[in-house]
Amino acid sequence: MRGQSYIILALIFALLIAIFAVINVEPVEVNYLFGTGEAPLILVIIISVLMGGLITASVGAVKYFKLQRENKGLRQHATTSSERSKESSLSNEEPTYEESPSKIDRETKQDDRSS
Repeated sequence: MRGQSYIILALIFALLIAIFAVINVEPVEVNYLFGTGEAPLILVIIISVLMGGLITASVGAVKYFKLQRENKGLRQHATTSSERSKESSLSNEEPTYEESPSKIDRETKQDDRSS
């Protein structure tokens, strides 16, 4: 049901864009960095929307891959910590940690602030 609602909303959005395109066909002057030109208003709007979408998607993709890498590192750290914990419980020793959990929390908070 959720996938169908997305398709229906996309079709409604496409219909609205088509109506908007028919209404806004008059040419407008566009000032570029290197000169000026004329283009239909709908092309200017569509290109602007597409560029905004691409920029937003690329920023989101960078954040997504950064979080994936961080998640992988934390999973590896948890795995090594649990293995050390099992080894130390077998030998009745205190577990040793390379990094304290508070240091990991501070690094995570710094990453969140830099985003």
